[in-house]
Amino acid sequence: IDRYYIEGFLARHADDVRGRVLEVADDSYTRQFGGERVSASDVLTLEAGDPNATIVGDLTSAEHIPSNTFECATVTQTLHLIYDVRAAVETLHRILKPGGVLLATVPGISHTAYPERDDQSYWTFTILSARRLMEEVFPAGNVVVETHGNVLAATGFLQGLGAGELRREELEFRDPDYE
Repeated sequence: IDRYYIEGFLARHADDVRGRVLEVADDSYTRQFGGERVSASDVLTLEAGDPNATIVGDLTSAEHIPSNTFECATVTQTLHLIYDVRAAVETLHRILKPGGVLLATVPGISHTAYPERDDQSYWTFTILSARRLMEEVFPAGNVVVETHGNVLAATGFLQGLGAGELRREELEFRDPDYE
């Protein structure tokens, strides 16, 4: 269910996936939504030896990534796994070119541990916390925060349902109490 919202968000902002693009873990969304608008694609991973990686590093301390490098950074479902999330956002701001776009998704409601990956979730976000975090680093007039979902979609997600098990109108209903 979360991928329904993530992919819808990226589809609505596909024109921003252009030029040199950074994506975390793999470049599947860069290829899917950027296509021929992408001149270069980089993949950031934490672990050396990952065959997908073109850049190895941690967003909280990535001095080796040059400033003003990317027109777009696609960071889906990553920031909540980083304890020093503000440092990660500062890095993303620094490595984007002027006018560059950060397309980030974060969970509001989610499970908190991923034993198959040793990832731990440190944060969940509301529209207020996501906006404030981004506006502390990016110019406030350039920050757009969207929320999606409702109690049915949240419950379905937590129960392990897929988007295909709910009707489109059930998924599209926006409830500000269950972002």
